[in-house]
Amino acid sequence: MKLVTAIIKPFKLEDVREALQGLGVQGLTVSEVKGYGRQKGHTEIYRGAEYAVNFLPKVKLEVAVEAKQAEKVADVIADAAKTGQIGDGKIFITTVEHVRRIRTGETDDAAL
Repeated sequence: MKLVTAIIKPFKLEDVREALQGLGVQGLTVSEVKGYGRQKGHTEIYRGAEYAVNFLPKVKLEVAVEAKQAEKVADVIADAAKTGQIGDGKIFITTVEHVRRIRTGETDDAAL
């Protein structure tokens, strides 16, 4: 079992959700996060004063899938989230040792 975690631009969330739904992904966890990478941040002017915005708003998606689906899920996320501009995001695939569904007690692949 794998956990696919993606950090993407907020306005691409709906495109990614639709693409994952088309792939048959059953569940998705979304968190609003802030961060920076090569994009660094930028300066803004508010009421005439300039200030630095060091952390940019992003969206973090987490999807637990069977190991054989992980690369396909990552490819679908990358295609749907890509704008071609700096700051498009990152995708991480990690191994999940054990999963348990709280309601039924099902474990591992049955709990997905």
